[in-house]
Amino acid sequence: MPDQPLAGLEEQRARLFEQLAAVGDFRPGSINATYRRCGKPNCACAQEGHPGHGPRYLWTRSVGGKTRSRQLRGPEVEKVAAEVASYRQFVAISEQIVEVSEAICEARPAAAAAGVARGEPSGERGGSARRSRRRPPPR
Repeated sequence: MPDQPLAGLEEQRARLFEQLAAVGDFRPGSINATYRRCGKPNCACAQEGHPGHGPRYLWTRSVGGKTRSRQLRGPEVEKVAAEVASYRQFVAISEQIVEVSEAICEARPAAAAAGVARGEPSGERGGSARRSRRRPPPR
């Protein structure tokens, strides 16, 4: 990537932003299928070799350093699974954007980068508009 010209890197970044816009709905986390035993001695789940009741699908994610889970039902499983997959795609594209942006920062000349960072057009810079004089304090 460092060997690419600046224009090529900027085009690559623009393509990545287009891909990012096309990701759609997403959410972080993972989906796990769990099985459990009910504890009733006469239930089939109490027999050796039985996997237990389930599957029960849980969507799990981290919120503020704590793990949160929610049980998913029916068609919600497929919907959330697609959104979690979209989140992974979002993260991958975001990482690529960071890499390309770093390469652009390295490729851009220092003098040009100073004006671009402030949002100024290249060339001569204008001064600040003069403000009115300070008013005297009230008596």
